[in-house]
Amino acid sequence: MAGYFEPTEKGAAATLDAVEISIIRSLAVQLLELIGPGDDHLGDDPLAELFAEGPSEAPTDPVLRRLFPDAYADPATAATAQEAEELRARSAEFRRFTENDLRAAKRESALLVVRTLDAVPVDSEGGGTVELTPDQSRQWIGALNDLRLAIAARLDLRDESDTDELFQLPDSDPRKPMVIAQLWLAGLQESLIETLTAGG
Repeated sequence: MAGYFEPTEKGAAATLDAVEISIIRSLAVQLLELIGPGDDHLGDDPLAELFAEGPSEAPTDPVLRRLFPDAYADPATAATAQEAEELRARSAEFRRFTENDLRAAKRESALLVVRTLDAVPVDSEGGGTVELTPDQSRQWIGALNDLRLAIAARLDLRDESDTDELFQLPDSDPRKPMVIAQLWLAGLQESLIETLTAGG
């Protein structure tokens, strides 16, 4: 994997081979499936959408817990039972009024990634150049970060030392491809951030 973004007059561009395109698209689709559908049942009623409440409990799936963490400290770290209960209540309240919007934003960014890749003119080997505007780049950065968090959750990565340890795994280990993908996505994300910096 060697595709990275470079600045262009219109924003950023990266030439990716067929495998790289397939990996990003597949991960983005999996993320969309995990996040779930939007609130289409609300219809076009802006008032209903404004007052729609999200879940108050943290997700049970480890990836979703990483993507939508509690807003306040872990109740397990509280000094007293009362403090722990207060932390749970505050996190539940915050989640109820923010998670739907967070899910919608992550869904929109992941969808943009899929649609962008689907629109890439491919060469005879299935590769092509992804071209992004600055606004699209910002959404891609968010989506790439979500993909990295999802992989990290599946691999149970907590910090850099965990990543370094897993990177030393033998090629025969089934986790190795995900580790390589996680590191590559980090580089891809960083290169995209640099294009925005270069563009002022």
